[in-house]
Amino acid sequence: MKSEINGIIEWLTCKGREAGVQGLVLGISGGIDSAVAGALIKRAFPQQSLGLILPCYSSGEDVADAHLVCDSIGIRKLVINLDDPHQMILQGVTNSLSGFFSREELNQNARITDANLRARLRMSTLYAVANSLQYLVVGTDNAAEVYTGYFTKYGDGGVDLLPLSQFNKREVRALAGSLGIPEKIISKAPSAGLWTGQTDEAEMGVTYAEIDDLLEGKPVPEKARHRMEHLHRISEHKRELPPVYQR
Repeated sequence: MKSEINGIIEWLTCKGREAGVQGLVLGISGGIDSAVAGALIKRAFPQQSLGLILPCYSSGEDVADAHLVCDSIGIRKLVINLDDPHQMILQGVTNSLSGFFSREELNQNARITDANLRARLRMSTLYAVANSLQYLVVGTDNAAEVYTGYFTKYGDGGVDLLPLSQFNKREVRALAGSLGIPEKIISKAPSAGLWTGQTDEAEMGVTYAEIDDLLEGKPVPEKARHRMEHLHRISEHKRELPPVYQR
């Protein structure tokens, strides 16, 4: 993994110089992907890298893990709590819509509305900080998430640079080991932390091992393959620019 790490660091450094920015910033969630991306930007811009911890009704464990990541990789950290803006927007939307739609209609999509709003508030906050410092925003999505569309459009998918999008979950774990990421973070069940007990694999309906096997051209159970192909198909819009009407 040493050559891969050096390649990513060189790429990040070059992209930053090409853009004429002062440094790089990313959100630190306490998970393995953001830990690896954080360690990489710290090496690319040792003095001009910043990790944002952005709690939004987050669990205490996730916040503690985010601090552990920042401290272990030696990156500067900043905490901005998003509980209040999230509640203000969500409650305002719900109150406005309640005059036109029934409670049952609004409740059908309440969980995903809540979750996507969290991701988009984090994106907006990252860019507010990045604009203030003349930094670029770095994303943390890996190849498995990109293939299945397991990211929020204009949320965690709204970034300037994606250093891990060509690496599957196994490879991200290998990178983490080489970068000295704490074992607690490496072995942690992948979760976007969007609600209590939420895990990536349960929400997707497939395991990362199955996605990695598919991406590596290995055989996978037919049910899992159909599920992954379905997720890939319905999320195509996330990987493309918005359709443009042609005159």
